[in-house]
Amino acid sequence: MRVLVTGNGGFVGHWMTEHLQACGDDVVGLDAGDPSPVDMVDAAAVSDAVTAAAPDAICHLAAQASVGQSWADQAGTFSVNALGVVHLLVAADRCRPRPRVLLVSSAEVYGHVRPEDLPLREDRAFAPVSPYAASKAAAELVGLQGWLGGGLEVVRARPFNHTGPGQRADFVVPALARQVAALARGGGAELRAGNLSPRRDISDVRDVVRAYRALLTDGAPGEVYNVCRGSSVSIEWIARRLLALAGLDVPIVTDPDRVRPVDLPELRGDPGRLQAATGWAPAIELDRTLADVLASFG
Repeated sequence: MRVLVTGNGGFVGHWMTEHLQACGDDVVGLDAGDPSPVDMVDAAAVSDAVTAAAPDAICHLAAQASVGQSWADQAGTFSVNALGVVHLLVAADRCRPRPRVLLVSSAEVYGHVRPEDLPLREDRAFAPVSPYAASKAAAELVGLQGWLGGGLEVVRARPFNHTGPGQRADFVVPALARQVAALARGGGAELRAGNLSPRRDISDVRDVVRAYRALLTDGAPGEVYNVCRGSSVSIEWIARRLLALAGLDVPIVTDPDRVRPVDLPELRGDPGRLQAATGWAPAIELDRTLADVLASFG
């Protein structure tokens, strides 16, 4: 199949493109880093790019993906993440035949939850606590409207945290891994971190992109699917495991500058709906993921 991948130059986009090509798909990329970039906020440019690509399917990954950055640029985050989806779906609706669209959202839309609410299932109401989460909730509603109101085959993926080699160092796992690699080279005596108590359901990006392609082919239009492992670990556990993998024993110090304005205590999902629809299951253990991220920093 011919797949248009928006944000193909980004962390997940790179792995998604590689996986699609390994499956024999024809991939067309659309990224802000291209020589002639397409801004998702520019409706005409998005329309022209989608029409020119003539895809069978679209995997929409282009986004402002940082929760922390969303606090500094709330309007910009909403424009890219929500208005950009409006432009993409209008463009897709004009194609003949119309492509199937995988709209990648985020588990951040669940917001604060009680321990007894875990694991989170897809029928839980939105309760966003960050500008990023609000923008993704809005994008999901745009996608749902595209299916219910126009019959455009939109499938929504709701990924929980994921990481792997190549992720930007302003995300928690590579941020910690980069410091640990520097410590291993003799670059300090302590590991500085933000809030250590939050627990996250973390998958390997290479497993996540397998789930995305499976949803492109087997997901039900109008439906939403958690993409997650189904278990959680604390940020402190991640930090200590990275230190252990590097053979280090140094203190972990909380840095106030690394603490977010709002941090969800725990996010842990139920992947049952995804598994029932596609047969997907995570294949890469978290220890291997952490080791690979650490190795990427030399």
